[in-house]
Amino acid sequence: MKIAILGYGKMGQIVEQFAIERGHDIVLKVNAENVDDLTIENLKNADVAIDFSTPDSVLQNIGLCFDAGVAIVVGTTGWYGRLQEVKNQCVEGNNTLLYGSNFSVGVNIFFYVNKMLAKIMNRYPQYEVQVEEIHHTAKIDSPSGTAMSIAEGIISELDRKNEWVNELIGSDPDLITKPDQLLIESHRIEDVPGTHTVIYSSEVDDLEFKHKAHSRAGFALGAVLAAEWVHKKTGFFNVTDMFDFSV
Repeated sequence: MKIAILGYGKMGQIVEQFAIERGHDIVLKVNAENVDDLTIENLKNADVAIDFSTPDSVLQNIGLCFDAGVAIVVGTTGWYGRLQEVKNQCVEGNNTLLYGSNFSVGVNIFFYVNKMLAKIMNRYPQYEVQVEEIHHTAKIDSPSGTAMSIAEGIISELDRKNEWVNELIGSDPDLITKPDQLLIESHRIEDVPGTHTVIYSSEVDDLEFKHKAHSRAGFALGAVLAAEWVHKKTGFFNVTDMFDFSV
């Protein structure tokens, strides 16, 4: 398979490593220094594009891939406010896009179990719940897309929570949440690839459910697996569509 990497930074370089190890060819690598190489003509040399760029550039990259008729896997977050618009564009143009807040196999298992846990905890209103996420200081968006997915999974199963709110520790004033709001507490610490914790607290005990990434490798490998999965498919997909955890 021929792959274009859009956003050839730290993540893009690890994606390249896994793609080559799995027998794929990298036909285009784009970063801020060679952005002029990102053309429809060059994209047409690829079967699938993998985007780990920035929230400011991802929508343009998606549009170019649609125009080139190239499937795109989007690992960039921070653009989900435009999700429905992009979905409509994808479906109407008979294009292919797979997006996800996190492509790690372990995180997607976490997403699944998180919803199961929330369904159980719905029976026990004495437990308050919040989400905590920790990432490296270079991460632009807050909260992380992964934390948003975790929060939305909880809200879908927990009757007492209707929306999430975010507090970036160290930059925001102390946030006072309403009873129906789910707090996502964000921390930015040097060299932390990503840690996500769901905390259920009561007067008598706490229950914590955590995923801790050791490196970016799990995200990158998952993105390559996503490219393999979406190749030759048409439509608008979420990364969860790749996984079947039914037992």
